[in-house]
Amino acid sequence: MIRISQVKLPVGHGPEELKKKAARILKTAPEKLRCLEIRKQSVDARKKPELYYTYTVDVETAREGELVHKLKNPQVTLVREQGYGFPEPGKGLLKAPPVIVGAGPAGLFCGLMLARAGYGPVILERGADVDVRRQQVDRFWATGELDVRSNVQFGEGGAGTFSDGKLNTLVKDPVGRNRLVLKTLVEFGADPAILYQNKPHIGTDVLGGIVKQIRQEIIRLGGTVTFGCQVTDLAVEDGKVRGVVTEQAGKQEFLPAGVVVLAIGHSARDTFGMLVDRGIPVEQKAFAVGLRIQHPQEMVNLAQYGTAQPGEPGAASYKLTCQTGNGRGVYSFCMCPGGYVVNASSEPGLLAVNGMSYHARSGENANSALIVTVGPEDFGGQGPLAGVEFQRRLERLAYQACGGRIPVQILEDFQENRLGQSLGDVKPETRGAWEMANLRELLPKALSSSLLEAMGHFGQVIRGFDRPDAVLAGVESRTSSPVRIPRGDAFESRVLGLYPCGEGAGYAGGITSAAMDGVKVAEAVAARYRPAE
Repeated sequence: MIRISQVKLPVGHGPEELKKKAARILKTAPEKLRCLEIRKQSVDARKKPELYYTYTVDVETAREGELVHKLKNPQVTLVREQGYGFPEPGKGLLKAPPVIVGAGPAGLFCGLMLARAGYGPVILERGADVDVRRQQVDRFWATGELDVRSNVQFGEGGAGTFSDGKLNTLVKDPVGRNRLVLKTLVEFGADPAILYQNKPHIGTDVLGGIVKQIRQEIIRLGGTVTFGCQVTDLAVEDGKVRGVVTEQAGKQEFLPAGVVVLAIGHSARDTFGMLVDRGIPVEQKAFAVGLRIQHPQEMVNLAQYGTAQPGEPGAASYKLTCQTGNGRGVYSFCMCPGGYVVNASSEPGLLAVNGMSYHARSGENANSALIVTVGPEDFGGQGPLAGVEFQRRLERLAYQACGGRIPVQILEDFQENRLGQSLGDVKPETRGAWEMANLRELLPKALSSSLLEAMGHFGQVIRGFDRPDAVLAGVESRTSSPVRIPRGDAFESRVLGLYPCGEGAGYAGGITSAAMDGVKVAEAVAARYRPAE
């Protein structure tokens, strides 16, 4: 197979033009190309408002080796794809099916891989299935009535279900897990374009249907998925896990298990506490906190693409980073083109925000988190859960600021450290009620000063980013897990049979990387054990 890189065509081109351009680079006729597969597509806006797509494509033709050697073109190389392979079952025998705690991306992909290999996994999820969960979340946004077990953080699909559904990851992928995850999402309903887009996304409205179909496939293959079932304790004997204690509808039960996968998500604070109580190693981990910022999407489009209405490429995104004078990193995170700021709370009396986009990304505003790195020196405590308590302190202040409504403030008032009374031209686009507040009162001084310094830099990168009426909202505190649950080379905790997994365990940072980690853990379980008889 021949791979051709840097194939450039204007946005809006037809499908035949790509084939003709590839053939022209190979100095051959288009009809001699047996197939063409797009491997990567990105937008080139260096000559804005003229927009181009840049492609990497794979093609098949006759005498490929001779052709590549003859061309001596650095754009053209021979490639041999190594397909993904799941390991053969190990020699150990499971006496009971593996138990997976959590039905987010890590838990679902771990469960799907094990189900396809005949292990009949049992997935336990404290929240509701995605259809019921959507109703519960919509009710919370409308009324403020929070269900602590089923909300934006907990339930089928995990926290990513109420997000932009971004699928880009910086994780190195020499064995093909990333592509496996993307192909699996396409298999269950995602747009095939995610296989090659530079910044693929699904959208919250589409993602729910996909995770539902994955769950149904796990069940069809002999697995079990139980909702409204929270794991409240672990049974450990002689350094090995023996099972889990669950609570469902007020009733406790013991479920024996020799393998327990902890895919609990970054907000399972009660579970983190249970692990500490049981003497299972849990460590503090650095993360980042900050605020959400909203701008008109047309402003971002104009800055990035040179036109307010870019058409086919869709709503523009951005990625910003800055190192401040006090040594902290400030960066944009979870950028949601045409999206909404959402109330993402999961505990009473605490408030956190996140960003969310639908597949069309057709909202009036662009939003992203502007976050500042924090570490153990900021937490104010020495225990493994000091980062959790740091998050809670910020979220408690955010809740108290407006009685549970999302606190918002325009940038000018944030800079002047004052409670403003009015908005400018930018209107908040939220899911959940909002109210004006002084966000400077929510953040430690070092974080506020870092954000203020970074805004000046960001305004130079994107014209209008530091406009006085940009709308801030707080607090963004759930960017990643505040803990890491250590695991060894075999992916087990110090407790044998206990497999920390995904974002909550500190080994992922988004939908794709969490799903990939779920695949890794499934591989580790399969390589050691054969299915229960």
